[in-house]
Amino acid sequence: MLLGLSTWPEVEHYLDDNTGIIVPVGSTEQHGPTGFLGTDFITATAIAEKCGEQTNCLVAPPITVGMAQHHMGFPGTITLRPGTYINVIVDWITSLSKHGFQRIYFINGHGGNIAPTITAFNEFYASVSLHPETKQSSTLCKLVNWWTMPGTDALIKDIFGEADGAHATASEIAITQYLHPDSIKPAPDDLEPAKTGSPALDIHNAYDFRRRFADGRIGSDVRKANPKDGEIIFNKAVREIAEDCSSFIRS
Repeated sequence: MLLGLSTWPEVEHYLDDNTGIIVPVGSTEQHGPTGFLGTDFITATAIAEKCGEQTNCLVAPPITVGMAQHHMGFPGTITLRPGTYINVIVDWITSLSKHGFQRIYFINGHGGNIAPTITAFNEFYASVSLHPETKQSSTLCKLVNWWTMPGTDALIKDIFGEADGAHATASEIAITQYLHPDSIKPAPDDLEPAKTGSPALDIHNAYDFRRRFADGRIGSDVRKANPKDGEIIFNKAVREIAEDCSSFIRS
């Protein structure tokens, strides 16, 4: 059940029996010479919608622009400032909480969203704790990153090993190839090995990132990406996250 294709009476009826909702969140940013700019929200949204089917949980429209200032050295990237992103997430939570949603489950596709999303959760909780006029709220939020779920992470390592890399990874590109087989971008024959590194590197800004990683990849061999492995990883992520989501909503 998709919120965007529902009517308000349908949502009101849904809330009679279920106060959980899934929110996919991603980014519009560069993913190397072969990855879609929408990779992060495409993967998160597809996983969220399939999880919604398996858990009978309502799925909110995706947040397609995240905190991606460090990718602004590549054309097509769109970013929100960290403070803007935090406010967006707080407003989404506040809106959903007002209507009676008590378990808000965020499925994330972009590493740069992790810290500001957790900060947004705490901003929301603080608004409940510090304002005496606010009625006690039982709304809880959870963030999961599809690629760091234990079973999914192990599967990715088994399939790609170190070739998966740390940004514009073989695994995320493989999932988009599975989801959009008619839009696959083949790797150029002269593709050079990606420089290695970690997203946790002390990258200050977009110019610093572009200087270190000229084509946008960090350690990934995108020539290894293929739709078959993408389907396997996608299905594993869906199964694992659907189980976790169901447990959270029942808590």
